[in-house]
Formats: sequence, structure tokens, C-alpha cells
Amino acid sequence: MAPVAASNPANRGRDNLESTWAYLEENVEKVMTKLREGVDMKTYMGVYTRVHNFCTSQKPTTTSPAGAAHSASRGAHLLGQEIYDKLGEYLSKHLAEVNARADTHTDEALLSFYIREWKRYTDAAKYNNHLFKYLNRHWVKREMDEGKKNIYDIYTLHLVKWKDDFFQKVQERVMQAVLKLVEKQRNGETIEQLQVKAIVDSFVSLGLDENDPTKSTLDVYRRYFEAPFLTATKDYYQRESKLFVAENSVVEYMKKAEARLDEEKERVGLYLHPDIMKKLMDVCNEALITDHSLLLRDEFQVLLDNERVDDLTRMYKLLSRIKDGLDPLRNRFEAHVRKAGLASVDKVASSGDNFEPKVYIDALLDIHSKYQQLVTVAFTGESEFVRSLDNACKEFVNRNEVCKSNSSRSPELLAKYTDQLLKKGAKAADESELEDLLLQIMVVFKYIEDKDVFQKFYSRMLAKRLVNVSSVSDDAETSMISKLKEACGFEYTNKLQRMFQDIQVSKDLNSAYKDWYDKVMEDSSKKRTIDSTYQILGTSFWPLNPPNSPFSPPTEVNEAIDAFKRFYDGKHTGRKLTWLWQLCKGEVRANYVKQGKVPYTFMVSTYQMAVLLLFNEQETLDYADIKEYTQLSDDILDTAVMGVFQKARVVTATPEGGKPEAGTKYTLNRGFKNKKLKVNLNVPIKSEQKTESDETHKTVEEDRKLLLQAVIVRIMKGRKKLRHVQLVEEVITQVKNRFPPKVSDIKKNIDILMEKDYIERLDNDELAYIA
Repeated sequence: MAPVAASNPANRGRDNLESTWAYLEENVEKVMTKLREGVDMKTYMGVYTRVHNFCTSQKPTTTSPAGAAHSASRGAHLLGQEIYDKLGEYLSKHLAEVNARADTHTDEALLSFYIREWKRYTDAAKYNNHLFKYLNRHWVKREMDEGKKNIYDIYTLHLVKWKDDFFQKVQERVMQAVLKLVEKQRNGETIEQLQVKAIVDSFVSLGLDENDPTKSTLDVYRRYFEAPFLTATKDYYQRESKLFVAENSVVEYMKKAEARLDEEKERVGLYLHPDIMKKLMDVCNEALITDHSLLLRDEFQVLLDNERVDDLTRMYKLLSRIKDGLDPLRNRFEAHVRKAGLASVDKVASSGDNFEPKVYIDALLDIHSKYQQLVTVAFTGESEFVRSLDNACKEFVNRNEVCKSNSSRSPELLAKYTDQLLKKGAKAADESELEDLLLQIMVVFKYIEDKDVFQKFYSRMLAKRLVNVSSVSDDAETSMISKLKEACGFEYTNKLQRMFQDIQVSKDLNSAYKDWYDKVMEDSSKKRTIDSTYQILGTSFWPLNPPNSPFSPPTEVNEAIDAFKRFYDGKHTGRKLTWLWQLCKGEVRANYVKQGKVPYTFMVSTYQMAVLLLFNEQETLDYADIKEYTQLSDDILDTAVMGVFQKARVVTATPEGGKPEAGTKYTLNRGFKNKKLKVNLNVPIKSEQKTESDETHKTVEEDRKLLLQAVIVRIMKGRKKLRHVQLVEEVITQVKNRFPPKVSDIKKNIDILMEKDYIERLDNDELAYIA
């Protein structure tokens, strides 16, 4: 029997690996170097089939003892590792050759080489990934599923090899070339931007998650591109800005910085990764803004003084980019507005105390409007600058030269100006213009601290407008009350709305009275001597005081009010009517003097009417007789009646210029002349207006005292016990929207309530409510 040579399975496996890899390497080399020439289908299928056949062979090919032991335990699971390792070795060798060629290039030539090689290499990697698809799907997948480290799909293996065997050796030189290119562009030169973008994309593609190779990260990009790029950017702008500031104005520097920031933002969109945006802006902000923030802020006041809106806008936008960059600007802006407001009011005050409320309010509004416009345009309406504007306005509205002698002067003047707008005869604008003016009033009202003072004056003036039927329109009055209600709440305007209701009820009542009176006149055959209307005003809601002088109405008036009282008592029982003579008025026809054939008509107060009717009996009357007939007090008779008559030349005095006292005689002036047929003699005297203003302020003080006591009781009733300091703080919190209370006033009212046994003092400065 002839001897037969025994074959070694290990050698057969080795031959199989070597022959398989020789075939694969030849074709992989074509893919890596000649992919543009194409790979025919026969070759493609041949490579795929050889990989498939090798991976599905029944025995492992490794001959190492460790490998044998490992393969014995895992069998076919190891098939494919040899090809995977061979491919890795090939890629390392291939990239060593690429690196050798890279050493012959520098700067832009190196970038071109790197980009060209990266494109060739990654295209080949994608193709190889298809050729080794069976390896990926089976052996690679199983290895990765079992948690094996450093095992990747074939495409990713190409990237890992590029990173380890080529990228790490050239990345520093590549990045230096990129930075030189970007600096050229920053210096105004034109560059090939797509080169930088290609480099960025390659750095990003090399980011692999070691724990999960299927995921990508930006670690490589951030470390090797982003970090040196940011450092170079900061250095560049620190150098440039330092030189530019030394040779140019602050305004020119701001324009330069603004342009540079726009360029860098645009650069991200052109060829950088979006992830760099925030860090790049932070670096630019530090170099261009933070490092020069003191210089910019020092220029702020100059720009404000010269009203350089465009430059202020530019400065705001720049400093808003850095932390706390705007705080010093807000403080300076607030001080500037306050100073401007005080200066504007000083001009008004310098004209003396006789300035019109409109002049004062316009001065306040002009400053507010001017700087509100500035905040809106230059500071984009930013809330903190709005707050600074509000703080400044509050200061100069409430504490200025006009308010020096009387801290409540602003709300008083605002109420008077409002009265002028809402009263007939004002040079009013049309309805829309009036509405705009009311909105402006509310602007000043917002800054008024003593809102209770405004309320008191406004309610008294509203009462007069309603009583005298002198409102420009009900719609305008309603609109103003609605605005006050929106600003301060229902309680603030409750009485104002009730006053309107009383006027409406009075209209209906007068209509009913007229019907009743006409019927009574028919039954009695009496002739009407006076045409009268009446307004019934609720005592609790109207800020009106009873007459401060005795008065004996003339017979004609007495007859009229007696008739109305009979009518009213028939409709209501238990109600008392108090006649407010100081607010009553009427018209009398002067038949003794005429303009042509038409007699003059005098518009008079009821007091003046009573005096004029006395001259129906005799044309000359002694002052003492007038006083006895009318029962008026000296001050009313002297100023409001006789003083007006003399000034208007309705009567003449004997002796001429004689004082209003016993012995002075008054004679009707039959030579009276006036351009108007209707002559208004019911003109308030300034001394009366001053007295009324003083009385209003006194009422405010009394109301404040009662309000503080009510708030203290309400707080203590709810809390039962409270420390003194805490009570004071809570009172201030609840009352400050109406007026800023003084701590001394709060303590004083606490003492009053203790005397009245509403609260008592306990130990440790604690107060208790007495039920």
C-alpha cells in the first residue's frame, strides 16, 4: 500500500486566508486608488463572494494556541476577524504613504491635498463598506453586540484609521493653514471658503463615541478645530481693537466692532459648524466689547447730551451682549432724565406762581415723551431702561422746584389741567385729540405719588362741572373715569360714578317736576315767575360743603323752592334738603339797559341775583341795607357780589371808590355797556380759589388720618397680634398706592387707636387687637 501524505488543517486554513486576502487586497487597492476608473460588476461580485465564503467556512484559520483555544470555545463566531485585521493593516500602510506625500505640502497647498485625499479616501471607504457588507452584517455585528471594544463597521474602521494614522500627524499643520486663511479673509482678502468648510466637515466626521460606535460626537472637532480657532480669533481681535481704539474715536470703534461681530456671525453660516456660534460670539464679545467696556460707558453721557440716537442704539446693542454691560448705563440714564426733568420744571417755576397748569404738565410730558422715544428706539423698549425712565420721572414729577413749598402741588396742578380740558369753553380739540390728551394725563398720573390728592381735587372739579353743566361731553368724562378706574381700581372711582348717577336721576326728576308744576299752575291760575331746575346730590358721594354764610333768598326764589319742596316731599319722606346756595346760579334780564332794543342778560350767582333784585324797588341802596336784606356775610357780599358789580360797572359807588361798608351807596349804572348781550358776572375770584385749594388740602390730611386708622384696624382685626414694626410695614404696603405714608403719621394713628381701645400694647413691642 502506497504511503499517503497527511495534510495539516491549519496550513490549509492559512493558505485559504492568504489567497483570499491577496485577492481582496488587490481589489481594495483599486478601490482606494482608482475608484474613478470604476469597478466592474464581475469584480464587485467576486470580492463580495470571497468575503462571504471565507466568513461561512466551517473552521477557524488561526493557528495560535490562544487562538485555537478561543476558537474551540466559540467556533464559527470568530470567522472574519482575520480579514478585518488584514484590512486594518492595509489601511495603516496606505495612510503612511498618504502622510509621506502630505509632508511635501504646506499652507493652502496642504489644505488642498488634505481635502482631495479626504474625498478620495471617504469615497473609497463607502465603496469598501459595500464590498464587505457580509462581514458587517454578521461578524462585525456579533462582535459589537457582545460589547467588544475597537470593533467598527468597515466604513467607520476607515475613519478610525484616518484619525489615528494620518489625522493625528497632520492636524496641527492643517489647522495652522486654516487659521492663516481665515486671517487673510479678516484682513479683507478673498479666500476659497469651501476649503475651510471641507476641513470643518472632515473634523466633524471623525467624532466617534467610544462607548457606541454607531453614534457620533463633536469631540474631535471641538478639540482640534474649535479650540485653536477661538484662541486665534480672540488674539486677532484683541490686537486689532487695541490698535484701532488708539487711532480712532469711540463712535468709530463701535461701528468697527459692530461690523466685525456681523462678519463673524456670517462666517458661521458660510463655513463653520453651527455649534461654534455661542462660543465664537462670547470670544468676540470679550475681545471687542468687555475689554473696552469702560471706554464705551464713558462715552455714554456725551452721546446722551448730544442726543446721538443712532450711536446710543449701537452702544446699547454692543453692551447688551456682555454680562452686566448695561447696568451702569441704566443708572446714568436715570440720573440724566431726572436732571433734565428738574431743569424743565425750573424754567416753569422761574416765571412765578401764576403759571398755567398746562405749562407745568406740558413740561413734564415733554421730558417723558422725549426719553420714552429714546428708550423705544435706542434701547428697544427694554424693561430695565423703562424702569429707569419711570424712576426718574417719578422723582422729578413729585420732587421739584414747584413742589418745594407744597409736596402735593403736582397732583393738584394735574387735576386743574384735567378740569380745563373737560370743561366747556376750553380750546378743545376734537374728540380723538381730546382722548389723546387724556391719555397723556394718565402718563403723568402714573408717576404721581399722592394719588389721593388728585382724587380729591378731581372729584371737586368734576362736581362743579356736573352741577354747572359745563362738561365738554359725558363721553369724555366717562372715558377719564374709566382710565382712573383701570389705574387705581373700583374704590378709587366709586364716588365719581355715583355723582354721574345722581345727575341722571336729577334729569328725570326735573322732567317729572315740570309736569307736576304745570298742572299745579293750571289749577291755581298762577303765573310762573322763575324758570328753575334742580339737582339732588347725595351727601355721601359729592365733595360739597354746606353754605358758609347765612342767606335770605329773594321772594321769587323762595316761591320756586317752596313749590319744589312740596313736589319732592310728596315723592320722598324723611329726606332733608340742604340748599347749596354758593353753587346756585341763574340769569336775570336787565330791562333798564339795552343794546339797541335788546336788554342785556346777566349770568349771576344766586347771591348776586338776590342783590340785583333789590334794585327793582329803588335804584340806590346803602351797603348796610343790602346786607340786611340778603343776610350775607361780609366776605361774600364784599368780594363775590359788590366787588364784581363795581368791576363790571353794573353799579357805581358813592363816594367813588368807597369801601363796601355802611354809608357807601350803590346806584344802578344806566349807562352800562358791553360788547356781549350776555354778560357773565359769576366769575370766581382768585382769593376764593386759593381758599378752596387750602380747604381741599386740609380735607386730604383728614382723610389720610381716617384711612390710616381704618387700615390699621383692618390689619389688626385679621392678624390679632402683630409686632409694631411689622404693622408699620404692612400699613405702608397697603397705602402706598394712594399716597406715601410717613412712619411718624402711622405711629401717631396707632396711638390714637390705642386711646380709643381698638388695640393694646403687649410685651416685646407687640400689639394686639381688642375685640
